[in-house]
Amino acid sequence: MRIALAFGVGALFALGLGISGMTNPANVIGFLDLAGGAWNPSLAFVMGAALMMHAPLVRVARGRSRPWRAERFDWPTLSGIDARLVGGAAIFGVGWGLSGYCPGPALVGAASLYPRALVFVAALALGAMLGRAITGDQKK
Repeated sequence: MRIALAFGVGALFALGLGISGMTNPANVIGFLDLAGGAWNPSLAFVMGAALMMHAPLVRVARGRSRPWRAERFDWPTLSGIDARLVGGAAIFGVGWGLSGYCPGPALVGAASLYPRALVFVAALALGAMLGRAITGDQKK
């Protein structure tokens, strides 16, 4: 049941990314290109809609003693800003700006066998493995 639920949520997320156009790197790069003259605000609307869905659901979840389909919540425990966080955010931002992909839309594009997305996902996997090897972090 958990796998079916996870698949359904993932499929809904993929559908939303596709409908919103966020699987097209040109839309993301258009949003990030503030000085280029062809600014595309569509990503801001997608982010706003995501926040409008997420914020009330987190508030409801925080009021529960346990999740619907798990034994416990896995809320983030770290709250400080350190070099690892800043470095990771910088690497993510540079990759996002250069490619127009972040992991979710890239996976949707890769599932569609779009060559650029396949290259991005391969680089993402390699970077994740390299990062784990460098930091010694073996979390799932």
